[in-house]
Amino acid sequence: MDWYPWVVLAHVIGAFGFVLAHGVSAFVAFRLRSARTAEQVTTLMELSGGSLIVAYASLQLILVAGIAAGFMGDWWGRAWIWLSIGLLLAIATAMYVVGTTYYLRVRHAVGLPAPQEPEGTPFEPVAPDALARLLDSRRPHLLAAIGGGGLVGLIALMMLKPG
Repeated sequence: MDWYPWVVLAHVIGAFGFVLAHGVSAFVAFRLRSARTAEQVTTLMELSGGSLIVAYASLQLILVAGIAAGFMGDWWGRAWIWLSIGLLLAIATAMYVVGTTYYLRVRHAVGLPAPQEPEGTPFEPVAPDALARLLDSRRPHLLAAIGGGGLVGLIALMMLKPG
């Protein structure tokens, strides 16, 4: 039995799972712009955080299946697979740098710790007008451009397999 199509299928399923789960965070990013109370922001941030568990599990499936498919298809000598890995790392780095600092400030502004901070870490919520100014950011647009553009680039590399 040829396992290669099954491994590629797992890679594609992982990609769909990642886009679906991470899409929740993208929706939340835009929805936060119209939230004006700490309760609304807290609810949205918890929704986004919950979806990231599925996103990261799907990302692991993408990586494991993609690496396996690279060996099974003997793709490691081709430029497109290395460009895909480099682009994935660039997207992840840019999304982390652009998104993490902003959403950490949003969490702290409503009194929430970051997921990696100890539960019960005190943060003083900011005044409603300061929260509104923080939430009225163009950061979601930049993140959507990085993630969406990067996704299009990754799909193109995998479908066209240049070089």
